Amino acid sequence: MSAAHIHAIILTLNEELHIHRCIESLQGACATITVVDSGSTDRTVEIAKAMGAEILHNKWLNYATQMNFGIDACADRGGWLLRIDADEILDADSRETLETAVERASNEIDGLLVQRRIHFLGRRIKYGGIEPSWQLRLWRNGSGRCEIRWMDEHIRVEGRVEKSALVFSDINLNSLTWWTDKHNSYASREAIDALNKTFKFLPDDRLDQGGASPQAKIRRLLKNSVYMKLPGGVRAMVYFLYRYFLRLGLLDGRPGFYFHLMQGLWYRTLVDAKMMEILQHAAKHDTSITDAIEARTGFNPVSEKMRSAASKQVTDQQSLPNPQ
Repeated sequence: MSAAHIHAIILTLNEELHIHRCIESLQGACATITVVDSGSTDRTVEIAKAMGAEILHNKWLNYATQMNFGIDACADRGGWLLRIDADEILDADSRETLETAVERASNEIDGLLVQRRIHFLGRRIKYGGIEPSWQLRLWRNGSGRCEIRWMDEHIRVEGRVEKSALVFSDINLNSLTWWTDKHNSYASREAIDALNKTFKFLPDDRLDQGGASPQAKIRRLLKNSVYMKLPGGVRAMVYFLYRYFLRLGLLDGRPGFYFHLMQGLWYRTLVDAKMMEILQHAAKHDTSITDAIEARTGFNPVSEKMRSAASKQVTDQQSLPNPQ
């Protein structure tokens, strides 16, 4: 196995601050780098093209459908696929290269987990349960798909997965205003997924079927069976206190305080508030939950594209072997 057999997929929308750095960290390690752009109006496409990346264009629905579009575009290339965000880099702290990681993978291994590190306000966030964060980002071409969700989506493969010594670092250079705007949109998407658990307007995902990150499976289980059983609003406060004090988030300093407060309490509270707003709208206007979601968030949770992708996911799940 060599770099000629590893193909990277990067999703972009106005990523001129990051795209050069991201692609540069992969050069020499990947045979192809495919940028799937959803309508950038800055220099993202120009920069990526100048660095030798293949540019594809696809209208954005959500991360999952966009990633699967990229997976399908690379389906005939063989080898391994790599998922990396535009604001991430393959970190020099990695104790092995992409090439050595895939070379040592035995035949029954379909996916490799990488460590993901988050930097916020100039500081690496290590505590509060943030690290270690193991994510399935490298998998054999043809064996993996992204689960269809509006938020918190993961790659699932047919066979087994194992840890690598690769490190991805998320070092976003945008402003805090950009960060809060992004998480406001994330909260709407997560509210849709949470409401789907009750109203089942789309086929439900099953991360426990097939190969995926064991850590992601455990976190999904705890979220569904423990966190979501607590009262809305209260659970966000409980989670923040657990994360900041019991999981020692306070050791992340002042940047960590803002990160844990905003990502662990503000964001989680916003998800709960949006769920309440949607339910109130549905009751007040005697309308369906999906119409209420669209009215209050602007997202159509049962668009034809989303229904088609979710139905295909269920069909694919049924053909997967039992997880090892």
